[in-house]
Amino acid sequence: MKAIWKDKIIAESEETIVVENNQYFPPASVNMNYLAKTDTETICPWKGKASYYNIIVDSEKNPDAAWTYENPKLKAIEIKNYIAFWKGVKIVK
Repeated sequence: MKAIWKDKIIAESEETIVVENNQYFPPASVNMNYLAKTDTETICPWKGKASYYNIIVDSEKNPDAAWTYENPKLKAIEIKNYIAFWKGVKIVK
């Protein structure tokens, strides 16, 4: 799977995990040069607290377009530190 925004591959892996129709990419498969951590956080009742990243490509910012669970609840432990995308990020095979 690939996560693409503005024609740049942000992440690529054959070992994503699908949770609630979102592809979660292993941390090592994500090009962190395109991500900048934000202060945004949300709470999922069963996964826990999510932290967010802006995606920045060629000076264009897609705010809070990636998220991760750094300390997920036990039910979601398999996606710990994996990163998922939304807000126009294309997920393709």
